[in-house]
This record gives sequence, C-alpha cells and structure tokens, in this order.
Amino acid sequence: MKGQSLKSIRDGEVAGKNVLVRGDLDVDDKDNPRTESVRQVVKYLLENGAKKIKVIGHTETQYRVVDDLRKEFPGMEFDDSLRMNPGEKGNSEKFAGQLAEGWDVYVNEAFATSHRKHASIDALPRLMRSQGKEVVVGLRFEVEIEKLNQIWGKPGKRILVIGGVKVEEKQKFADKMGDKFAVVLKGGLLAGVDLRPDGLDISDEAINNYVHEISSAEVILAAGVMGKYEDESSSRGTKEVLNAIAGSHAYKVTGGGDIERAIDMFGLTDKFDWISVGGGAMLEYLSTGTLPGIEAIERPV
Repeated sequence: MKGQSLKSIRDGEVAGKNVLVRGDLDVDDKDNPRTESVRQVVKYLLENGAKKIKVIGHTETQYRVVDDLRKEFPGMEFDDSLRMNPGEKGNSEKFAGQLAEGWDVYVNEAFATSHRKHASIDALPRLMRSQGKEVVVGLRFEVEIEKLNQIWGKPGKRILVIGGVKVEEKQKFADKMGDKFAVVLKGGLLAGVDLRPDGLDISDEAINNYVHEISSAEVILAAGVMGKYEDESSSRGTKEVLNAIAGSHAYKVTGGGDIERAIDMFGLTDKFDWISVGGGAMLEYLSTGTLPGIEAIERPV
C-alpha cells in the first residue's frame, strides 16, 4: 500500500526553518482529535527549533478553534479561511504559489481532508517539492496510516460494520471491498438492511445476528451507525452493535462523524484501538491504498 514510505515530520529538518502546516481546523469544539493533532505538531515544531510556524486550514462549522489556538500559542499564525478562495477547491497552482511563498517546509496534518484534490492538499506540496523544499506528513497522519494498514495486515476473521446516511460512499466501499471481509453487516440507509417498521433502526433479529457475528471477529472495521441513534427510541441497534464491538477482543478501528459521536455518547471511546479523524478519507485509503494528499508527497514531481 502507499503511505508506508511517507516522509514524516520526524524524519525532516525543521530547525531554523519556516514551516507551513496544513492543519485540520474544521471542528465543532475545542477538544477533539483534530484539534489535538494541530497542537501536537505545533508543540513538536517549537521543541525542535522551527523559526516560524503557520497553520492553514478551513472551517465549515460555527466554532472558530483558531481563536483558542492563538491564545494557546501566541506568536503562531492560524488561518482557517482557505476555502474562501476559489483556488482552494479548484486546486489552483496560482493559489498554491501564493500559499508557498516564504515557507521552507510543508506538513500535511489534515488526514480527514486528504482525499480531496484541493490546492492545500495537492498543488501546494507538489509545488514546494518542485522548488526543492521539504514536504512531509504530520505526527497524527503518520499514525493514521500505520493503524489503518493493520486492517489488512492482521490475520483472522475480518468483519465490516457499515451504515449511516452517506449511502453512496458507504455502498461503494461495501461493493468494492466486501470480498475482503468474512462478513459485511449493514445498517442505516444502505440497501438490503433488515429494518424496524419505522425504518429508523435495524430489527431485533438483525441486532442478534450482528452481535453473534461480532463475537467471533478478529479484525473489525466499523464505518457508520445502524439507525437514528440520537433518538432513544431508535438507538438500540447502534448501541448494542457498538457495545458488542467494544467488548470484542478483535483489533477494532472506526472513523466518521456519526459513529464517532455515537461512540462518545455511549461512553465507548477508549474501547477502540483507533478512531480515525476522517470517515471518507479512511474508506478511500482502505479501498485504494492511497490518497491525493499522499500522492502529492510520495510521488516525484
């Protein structure tokens, strides 16, 4: 798979350098893995003598985490306005050139956005690499790849638990990668799911079957919820399936907004081996072995 030979920030030279970090600033609150990944990389750069640090990203939520980060790291630059420029989503080389000016090192610490061919993910590191500058992935990004690779690397019965409302993305993954799993357990709005009459949760029979299958799993990838878990009357399927996964001795990995919130709601966060910061990026990496953000750093220009 790609990603196994990625150059990490730990392998790069940052002392005395101006370092531009593509961080993940699209969050709903101050304390979460995405924000923590930014904190970790900034602390690392400060401890290792970086001359100047700037974190760039985007936000499509109401919470401005950059305000918190500016207070935590006075003197550092934080900019969450990337997507206000059409050149970002357009993967504009001109915009990338503007972003690159004055920076010696590029760090991708935005795994959740690295399946997007946007300027800060693709054109920017390619340009900086062509200029002889250093391009690397961040601390969290490196661990994401390591943990996800273990889904295919570990032996034993592999189970996919997949659901939620992003039907096209999830169904595509189930169709493409289903043969790599001993069992595929579907929920949410995916086709062929055994639902309760109101259509908001999986049936009791499905719950029992899923819990039974999970009990013999040795590797579990959980990508999505079983139903409308946020309503107590429709939460049983998601709750029981997640409890079964949490209680399993399997290597268990999950990712994506809905399932992350459900896991937190049911107090199961510390029961998983890895919770990816990106659901879509996680599935694309697992199905293709790479991401545009990885290709931009790994491939020669």
